[in-house]
Amino acid sequence: MFDIGWSELLLVAVLAIVFVAPKDLPRMMRTLGQLMAKARSMAREFQQGFEDLAREAELEELRKEVAELRAKGEAPAVTQSSPASAAKPVPAAPLPVEDLPPEMADAVREAEAIQNFDPSPAAESGDQGGGAKS
Repeated sequence: MFDIGWSELLLVAVLAIVFVAPKDLPRMMRTLGQLMAKARSMAREFQQGFEDLAREAELEELRKEVAELRAKGEAPAVTQSSPASAAKPVPAAPLPVEDLPPEMADAVREAEAIQNFDPSPAAESGDQGGGAKS
């Protein structure tokens, strides 16, 4: 990472022994290790936060694109001559999700489920019976 060779490490070790007493050297190395671990942890959290923001932005953009594609795909279904088909638009063909990353594929499936959700069939099922039941 810092591109430090063995000769540089040996020089740092000799300087540490000269300027820090040999009995205090283990404590100093432990403290230095803890500081490095804390710095790496903070850098990892910072990077992960940016990755999460980017992922959310990509998912939101994908949801908008899916909604636009659905709207374009459903437009011809509304102009059909049958009154039953005009009341309920025909859903567009599912989008291929095999080539997408898993998070995006899940977002596409979620958007499709939201687009395909229709609470009215449960209410209409009693009305379509056509009269007396036998």
